[in-house]
Amino acid sequence: MPANPADSPILGTLYGSDAMRAVFDETAYFQRMLDVEAALARVQAHLGLIPAKAAATIAAAARYENLNPELLAASARNVGYPVVGLVGELSRAAGEAGGWTHWGATTQDIMDTATVLQVREGLDLVAVEMDAVLAALLDHADRHRATVMAGRTHLQQALPTSFGLKCATWAQPFIAHRERLAQLRPRVERVSFGGAVGTLASLGGDGIAVMVELAVELRLKAPPAPWHVCRDGLAEAVSFLGLVCGSLAKLATDVALLAQTEVGEVAEPYVAGRGASSTMPQKRNPIASEYILAAARGVQALVPLMQGAMAQDHERGTGPWQTEALAIPQAFVLTHGALRHARAIVEGLTVDAARMRRNLDLTGGLIVAEAVMMGLAPTLGRGEAHHVVKHACDVALTERIPLADALARAPEVAGRLDAAAIARLTDPAAYLGSAGAFVDRVLAAARATARLQTPATRVRQ
Repeated sequence: MPANPADSPILGTLYGSDAMRAVFDETAYFQRMLDVEAALARVQAHLGLIPAKAAATIAAAARYENLNPELLAASARNVGYPVVGLVGELSRAAGEAGGWTHWGATTQDIMDTATVLQVREGLDLVAVEMDAVLAALLDHADRHRATVMAGRTHLQQALPTSFGLKCATWAQPFIAHRERLAQLRPRVERVSFGGAVGTLASLGGDGIAVMVELAVELRLKAPPAPWHVCRDGLAEAVSFLGLVCGSLAKLATDVALLAQTEVGEVAEPYVAGRGASSTMPQKRNPIASEYILAAARGVQALVPLMQGAMAQDHERGTGPWQTEALAIPQAFVLTHGALRHARAIVEGLTVDAARMRRNLDLTGGLIVAEAVMMGLAPTLGRGEAHHVVKHACDVALTERIPLADALARAPEVAGRLDAAAIARLTDPAAYLGSAGAFVDRVLAAARATARLQTPATRVRQ
């Protein structure tokens, strides 16, 4: 019975996905180790190190259903690692050919390479959801490039912006994540094969040839030397997931704030009963955003666990290596769950442009005070313009009148601008600066990285 809700059949629907759990399921992990053993046998037969017939028999027997889980559990409990039991069971299933199983390998070779195969598949799933989130955000950015809304700093209205630019801002990190993913794959998708202490002495002069061909067989990269105690690749993979979750948390935080009753500018897509309360029938809570934030905190807590596990002693770590198994699967499950929540949000996001405009008008034009100041600066000078507009803002706030009316009463303004000119200066839509151009730049940047979006960019040995 799962102790972690992210792995449970009911609560797991909120925290992760069946697809990612299937990648890191214990049964899948053992099958990946068997895949490595089968590939090793095929490679060694090709190099003439073991009989071809034995390799074929070993490969055919390397199926999880040929193993006895009870014996595996007993062996793991006794030995401390699962590979001794796995090799014993595989050897039994292979019959006479079993004597050639695991030739020249060590436990960590098999376990690390199996983990890398899982990570590769997990990154493929992450890439698909990440690109879907990016595509939806870019669509919103383009469609809402002229949808004016309040830009907020310190949770207060600051200056006008566009919802399109806000979406482009949400999208921009995912363009960088797309690049990061393509760059990190060669550093993490590497075969692990070094023997007991990284010398492959058990294979004599054939060690490197086996390592290189095993990488080819498994569609991985061959490292310059064994990486048993160089854990930067796996640590980088989980750190990458932490960055992705950080960007998702930014998106979720903004959506939750914009969905507040008093703001009401966007809402998560509505599905009957979604985000409902057991006592308040009117509630539509931003539940997907909440689970994104929870997942992000969980993943980011696992990043230092992985980075701390890089401190491995000598040629085999005593403890740090075992720590990784506690972090990698959960980091992937939680990240994929967060990405799927984010995809649901952005693909079905409800945008209330009319409410955005009404909220802009809440301050009676104060949000464009900078625009008025900059409009007056060429004739009054910047310092004097700031003083005049600041005084007009004080009047507007004290008397609760629109900024345009307060400006019209200021002699420094009235003598230079008529009502129509003041109206133009206080129109939020006229003070968007380079917002549209920035949207175009983000769209162009996304197009430039489009070739990186598929798993086909993996480095092959």
